[in-house]
Amino acid sequence: MVELLPLSNIEPQAVEDLLDAAFGTDRFGRTAYRIREGVDAVPELSFALVEDGALVGTIQCWPVALRAPDADDIPLVMVGPVAVRPDVQRGGHGRALMVHMLDAAETEADGALMMIGDPEYYGRFFGFTADATGEWDLPGPFEKRRLLARAVNGHDLPTGAGMIGSR
Repeated sequence: MVELLPLSNIEPQAVEDLLDAAFGTDRFGRTAYRIREGVDAVPELSFALVEDGALVGTIQCWPVALRAPDADDIPLVMVGPVAVRPDVQRGGHGRALMVHMLDAAETEADGALMMIGDPEYYGRFFGFTADATGEWDLPGPFEKRRLLARAVNGHDLPTGAGMIGSR
């Protein structure tokens, strides 16, 4: 039986072990970790996929903001990581987590969604694009084409220059 549960129902060490298995133990040096450093995931948008009692996948979302040079910070929600246990990847688990999170985001997100991800996949299946992110910057290396965003819950995509950081 497959269940989608709040991530807060899962033992934190089990989540860390899954993330290590999916992304490696050197994952903490990635730019995405710098962005969300020092903040907690958004509980209403972070989920676990459990199959037959075993943790198979997780999705986490984080409160971030676009800090424009001459404007107020614009709240955003950073999506990711989306992690699936390596031995069951390509089985639709990541897609199920994304769909579940996007459904929740339609009523719970306090800003548009942004992520660092594969534009071909996240664009095709979930409506993320790099159309509004061309002038955004991140506190570390990244590929511009992989900086994606999507409007949700009545929150338009911010345009213009700015640095993404935690809030």
